[in-house]
Amino acid sequence: MYLWIFIALAAASFQTIRFMLQKVLASVTLSAAGATFSRFFYSMPFILAGLGAYFWHSSEPLPTLDARFWMFATIGAVSQITATICVVALFKQRNFAVGITFKKTEVIQTAIVGLVVLGDQIGLGGWAAILLGLVAVLILSKPGGSSGAWYMHLTNRAAKLGIGSGILFAFSAVSYRGASLQMAELEPILRAGVTLGAVVTLQTVIMAVWLLLRDPQEITRVWHARRVAVWVGLTSMGGSFCWFWAFTLQNAAYVKAVGQVELLLSLLASILFFKETVTRRELVGMAFLGLSILVLVLTI
Repeated sequence: MYLWIFIALAAASFQTIRFMLQKVLASVTLSAAGATFSRFFYSMPFILAGLGAYFWHSSEPLPTLDARFWMFATIGAVSQITATICVVALFKQRNFAVGITFKKTEVIQTAIVGLVVLGDQIGLGGWAAILLGLVAVLILSKPGGSSGAWYMHLTNRAAKLGIGSGILFAFSAVSYRGASLQMAELEPILRAGVTLGAVVTLQTVIMAVWLLLRDPQEITRVWHARRVAVWVGLTSMGGSFCWFWAFTLQNAAYVKAVGQVELLLSLLASILFFKETVTRRELVGMAFLGLSILVLVLTI
């Protein structure tokens, strides 16, 4: 019954490592778009090879993917591409832990989008958690040492990128859940694999065409950065597969709420790996967001 919780924890762990690697790539080697493309480009071969091996070994026929599946998959793919670019760009505005915290407002948006699009219900405790999360966003929206009222800082670049990425990640999470639910006849783990394979292929093609048109040299730089970028792909594959698997088992908002353990992991990464300073206000904001996670988990 609680398998999805452990899967979500694994997804958060993979994702923290992947964002750390993308921060390094975006800081010294690649643009935000290039660091994002590396995620899909280097994970696609492993995902498709794994799916191919499974279907060859099991002799099962490939599932039929209807128009509704591809609609959800495409919305999710484009939303995730844009959201990831926002997060990588955000790393250049604020430190790693705060960047991830802004991104984690996706839990709030996922609950709302899931209700509207798929009819996923959230209880009173869940909405209380959402309000706590909003308090956290307001606290984090004001950079340390700045002047002026808190609401004036909701329009700064860091806030826009962070909250915007959260909205986009919410649409991608709900869309991926919607896509996987179109294959109700398959086992959850296989639904996750097929959805992931279709989505990552879409994302790789979309980003390759975009970069060829806008900045073809960035593709060359992605290839030259392969010693680090391949690990971005591998951790992305592990994290995405776990997210997709959990989405087939539980409401996307609950899955993302448990995945908020990434906050603690990103804080440790920010301090221990990137040697960044986290302010008292940022710690308070992350504590409020952590409390909202706890309240949401207790309502399940």
